[in-house]
Amino acid sequence: MSEETTYDERARDHLGFSRWWLVVAAALAMAVVSPYQYVWSSIEGPMAADLDIPLTQLGLVFTLFVIVQSGSQFPVGWWRDRHGPRLLTFLAAGLAGGAYYLLSYATAVWQLYLLYSVGALGVGIVYTISVNTALKWFPDRKGFTTGVGTMAFAGGAAFFVPYVRANATTGAYDAVLQNMGLVIGIAILVAAVVLRDPPQSWYDARKADQVTAAEADGGDTARDYHWRTMLGTWQFWLMYGMFVAVSGAGLMLTAKIVSFAQAMQLDAVTATASATLLPVAGGIGRLVLGELSDRLNRRLAMAASFSLCGLGLFAVVGFSQTGTTVGFLAAVVLATFFWSPQYTLFPSLVADYYGESNSSANYALLYSGKMWGGVFGGAVAAWVVTQVGWSLTFQLGGVLALLSGIAALALRDPGPATNQSNHATPAVSDD
Repeated sequence: MSEETTYDERARDHLGFSRWWLVVAAALAMAVVSPYQYVWSSIEGPMAADLDIPLTQLGLVFTLFVIVQSGSQFPVGWWRDRHGPRLLTFLAAGLAGGAYYLLSYATAVWQLYLLYSVGALGVGIVYTISVNTALKWFPDRKGFTTGVGTMAFAGGAAFFVPYVRANATTGAYDAVLQNMGLVIGIAILVAAVVLRDPPQSWYDARKADQVTAAEADGGDTARDYHWRTMLGTWQFWLMYGMFVAVSGAGLMLTAKIVSFAQAMQLDAVTATASATLLPVAGGIGRLVLGELSDRLNRRLAMAASFSLCGLGLFAVVGFSQTGTTVGFLAAVVLATFFWSPQYTLFPSLVADYYGESNSSANYALLYSGKMWGGVFGGAVAAWVVTQVGWSLTFQLGGVLALLSGIAALALRDPGPATNQSNHATPAVSDD
């Protein structure tokens, strides 16, 4: 009997249905919250015009989103590991759906700041629950299943963008926000009904499998790291630095590709096409690299992916300088395809190194690096552009990605967790 068949049968015994429905539910929730990150650029213009304010006054909205969405991961993950995902997911439905709906009634900038931050908390809940649902229920397919969820977050916006761009005009975008808020809230409620965590017996069986495999190989026994113990390993801090560097390079590309194309005197069609290709390439990259990392060495997959992202950024600059439109777009796809899988590869490697039972809190600490990556990709990159220009700024992003790829080669399994005094109790399924 294969490992996958064994886990499928164990999960069905606990759930009463296929564990793949949990992935579907998680992906649904991730897809509907994606507009917070990927549709904002399409609605900020009409909002600024309707409120009669300069567009620059809305710049803080997206920064607050990144900070709250990333910063909420650890407390959410800590709670989820102990109490399960269901109550949190119900809360997320109200926060993410309700905040998007209420944006249509905002009459002042501070209200936009507040509502987008509230919605970001809901997005943070959905993100950590969805990613870690895959890690907890699919120890045999970590890369692929986290890839499905994170692909939905990257690519889900593709279903919303045409509707938003066709209808989000000055004086009329309020109906768009209300309709999308309802869709977001209802879809997350549906996911909340399905999502749950494994019982203690699931983790016990998983640990027994690890011990058996380790004894057969003559290696280490099972690991179950608490977050405090994880922070004492050098592997975590190396991964944290890598996460900040790669996310900084990728978020810079995501946030500034249109401005870069315009500054390099590429035509408007090329600039728009580059922005359209970003979420598509990112979504596919997460799924493909996630699946490959399950079949190959995950550390080497990470090294190759980040190194190719860096080379892609150098190619973006090179083709833009020569005005080669097709090459420029291909380079954007290459860089994004190999950057975006960080959100699949890192959670999978954290679960490989530190176990699944505390994966929500453990990965959340690593994911907090997105805050610093966002600072670099936004404010710092904007300042660097004023000092050295667009080309050198994007090349700096390429250097950061390449360094992360090289650093991945130094990673090593920390081995079993020993002498821990602070074990978390895995959540009891909150049916």
